[in-house]
Amino acid sequence: MFFQISEKKLRLPSPQEALPGRPEPIPTSERHFVNGRPLKGPYPEGTEQVLFGMGCFWGAERLFWQLEGVWVTAVGFAGGLTPNPTYRETTTGLTGHAEVVLVVYDPKIVSFSALLKVFWESHDPTQGMRQGNDVGTTYRSVIYTTTDEQLAEARASRDAYEKALTSAGRGPVTTEIGPAPALYFAEEEHQQYLAKNPGGYCGLQGTGVSCPAPGVAAIQ
Repeated sequence: MFFQISEKKLRLPSPQEALPGRPEPIPTSERHFVNGRPLKGPYPEGTEQVLFGMGCFWGAERLFWQLEGVWVTAVGFAGGLTPNPTYRETTTGLTGHAEVVLVVYDPKIVSFSALLKVFWESHDPTQGMRQGNDVGTTYRSVIYTTTDEQLAEARASRDAYEKALTSAGRGPVTTEIGPAPALYFAEEEHQQYLAKNPGGYCGLQGTGVSCPAPGVAAIQ
């Protein structure tokens, strides 16, 4: 998933530059390749949803579907301007979207704090519009939340991890955190890609810095 670097891939497009997209969703899988559950729901009562972007979504999705308490995962695009983009369109840098993983989880089994720890420690959130050799706005670090509690906890965890990174000589965290925008599911070939292609590319690489869990007082 490495593409030649262009100036347009290193900055978010303006509305005038953004590709037009299309009114209808692009075709994708109906069910998860590994666990057979519906990608687009309905999801069980009591589950929660969050979107994580941490570079190439192939390896990131595999991280989360393996966790106990995660009900289903899917990959897609969020945070941009183009409606219903294709994968190829997002690689131009002219849709504004980040590659993201939808994580639907049971908070009674796996806490949001545990998911955040996996997120922070599995990539380098200080790299801006890239992750390693994957360069461009699509590979930026993002957390898109679906509840006020998630949003507060994500911000507190960012602050805590930034202190740990600073102590280790790393730069500031560039992760975008905010309420979840529209999610556009990626094509079938990208869903659970590394289950279908076990030897496929995975560019995940953390910093080696442990993420401290913020206390409840810090979140409130």
